[in-house]
Amino acid sequence: MFRGKKYQDSVKLFDKSKLYDPAEAMDFAVKTAKAKFDETVEVHIKLGVDSRHADQQVRGAVVLPNGTGKVARVLVFAKGDKIAEAEAAGADFVGGEELIPRIQNDGWFDYDVVVATPDMMGVVGRLGKVLGPKGLMPSPKAGTVTPDVTKAINEIKSGKIEYRLDKTNIIHCPIGKASFGVEKLMENYRTLMGAVIKAKPAAAKGQYLRSVAIASTMGPGIKINPARAEA
Repeated sequence: MFRGKKYQDSVKLFDKSKLYDPAEAMDFAVKTAKAKFDETVEVHIKLGVDSRHADQQVRGAVVLPNGTGKVARVLVFAKGDKIAEAEAAGADFVGGEELIPRIQNDGWFDYDVVVATPDMMGVVGRLGKVLGPKGLMPSPKAGTVTPDVTKAINEIKSGKIEYRLDKTNIIHCPIGKASFGVEKLMENYRTLMGAVIKAKPAAAKGQYLRSVAIASTMGPGIKINPARAEA
């Protein structure tokens, strides 16, 4: 794969074969974010679980203390007085059954998070095959199926992120922008890692944190020593 000069220069700043402490890795991630835009810093966590088994799923949500650097667009499925409540709380889009064809047929995805009141899940459930693969399906575990739409919207707007395993048992999560600096990114990193470790399934055997890496949008991945990943 061809890599640009900036990427190649970034790789020279650290030892690709070495496992770093989190703060060191974060410092390199910030230094290697050389694009003309404010790059997002992401954490990639490979877990020692098997996501094919229901009792080894790892999924949840956490509010990052310094936000993500991006204000999420929120779609709320609601009815009755919950529509006005969602609008007052700052939802970007609010609706019900009339949104189904727009999403199913027109491929409308101008939102980052979907929230639904429990009484709307019968409607939203019909969108499972569309929203699910995009990671947009509301979930009680993530706090996006709730009667308290005001709380859900406020948390999402202030930096709440959802973490979940992909098919290869890896969690990919943004923890902020390179412009945040190492200290704020580390606060967000510790918050995410604490949540993921707390969510360890009882059925998980052996080493839980198999590998952890940090990277900016256009930068190389910097590996973290799993034994020191909580530091």
